[in-house]
Amino acid sequence: MAYTPPTWPVSVKAVAVDSRQRVLLLKNEREEWELPGGRLEPSDATPEMAVERETEEETGWTVKAGPLLDVWIYQPLPTTMPDRRVVIVTYGCAVLTSDVEPVLSHEHKQIGLFTAAEVPRLTMPEGYKQSIAAWYERM
Repeated sequence: MAYTPPTWPVSVKAVAVDSRQRVLLLKNEREEWELPGGRLEPSDATPEMAVERETEEETGWTVKAGPLLDVWIYQPLPTTMPDRRVVIVTYGCAVLTSDVEPVLSHEHKQIGLFTAAEVPRLTMPEGYKQSIAAWYERM
């Protein structure tokens, strides 16, 4: 029998920090905070373009994708989504409209801006916390 490797969706995420050094986060239906972003679309020429497009769609912020920060596998709790995995790709992003108040889209329940000190206490996957910390270290 031939081996068939698993295929998992890829989600590109933006670590976007405003002029007051607060990271932009969104609360999802699982009651977890997450970075703005989403799946690659056929119209996206690059993952960087996808993260820029998704961030603007979800928050109203215009960003410029910068360095790749991390790639990791997200696996929700088995009770919520058994056998589901998503490859998460995070980019540090320059916020081009940080003077604009971010807007909550229909895709999320809540929007928030958090300092680096607040992030460790939030309910969110550790991979996001590591990506956020990596971007703060590079800024």
